[in-house]
Amino acid sequence: MKIHNFSAGPCILPQEVFQKMSEAVLDFNGSGSSIMEISHRRADAQEVIDTAIQLVKDLMNVPDTHEVIFTQGGASLQFVMVPFNLMKLNGGKAAYTETGAWAKSAIKEAQRMGEVQIIASSADKNFNYVPKGYTIPSDVDYFHCTSNNTIFGTQMKSFPDSPVPVVCDMSSDILSKPVDVSKFDVIYAGAQKNMGPAGSVVTIVNKEVLGKTGRNIPAYLDFQTHIDKGSAFNTWPVLAVYGVMLNLQWLKNLGGVPEITKRNQAKAELMYAEIDRNALFTGTAEVEDRSEMNATFVLKDESLKAEFNKLWKEAGISSLEGHRDVGGYRASMYNALPIESVQVLVDVMKQFEQKFG
Repeated sequence: MKIHNFSAGPCILPQEVFQKMSEAVLDFNGSGSSIMEISHRRADAQEVIDTAIQLVKDLMNVPDTHEVIFTQGGASLQFVMVPFNLMKLNGGKAAYTETGAWAKSAIKEAQRMGEVQIIASSADKNFNYVPKGYTIPSDVDYFHCTSNNTIFGTQMKSFPDSPVPVVCDMSSDILSKPVDVSKFDVIYAGAQKNMGPAGSVVTIVNKEVLGKTGRNIPAYLDFQTHIDKGSAFNTWPVLAVYGVMLNLQWLKNLGGVPEITKRNQAKAELMYAEIDRNALFTGTAEVEDRSEMNATFVLKDESLKAEFNKLWKEAGISSLEGHRDVGGYRASMYNALPIESVQVLVDVMKQFEQKFG
């Protein structure tokens, strides 16, 4: 049976990526060695990370003012690295929007380093909307936002003008739609949504904003270290970055960000149309802020939960359960999820309505 993987992350990747990764595990580039046992300093390994970096630059139209680096520790380590690199040592402060669990975690880490002003929050409604109409102070060191909130199913549709450097956690919607990188000073994203397997994180940094904090930054936490060392300051995860490289090649061959944008919009429209039409379900996020990556919805009658769960599992659907903070269901529709899988879920929801509506 074909599995329709709606996991929120680590998540679905193209089958051709899995195939090529599995071949490399046994024999990388015809060398007779597994990619899991080769040195990260070998020429063909270096080609992997160089290619991955160039693909990010090409697919996102990264300007020359910015550099792309790969590190480890996921977005969680970036929560620490951002204030280390951008918040001044003396009197440092930053502005954050609080739009979900990951934004809260980023705020908590930044508060260890200096003053954090939460200039907008959607906590009053359990993060089911994206705040708007706020003003970014001109006297902070940077402004931080989270573009997509996987748990609560909300997504920023536009970004505010800012008088200070802008930092964005794009872990769950990077490369899913066009972004003007020049308007951001730091973009970071854990790979395990739209980019590749877990184990690496990509960061796009405006080189002009670095070196101004007065801090003695630990080497690994310094963005400049990784820029200077070409992302090879330490042993980087060769297999994980190889997966990213293959996935980005798949995306480029597909037609890049313009093509995947159309596909993602079609999937989201199909999914939300059924949530709104079906009498047995209701969406949890405000309509204008609904995420194209993560559709969250609940049953109107919780007593039917066991029946619905049985139906979608029998259809080969996997990982549809919602996060405990929201409950219900979450259909994560990242780049590699085909629209056919969304159609299977929609058909199951229609079946369910016919039987119990």
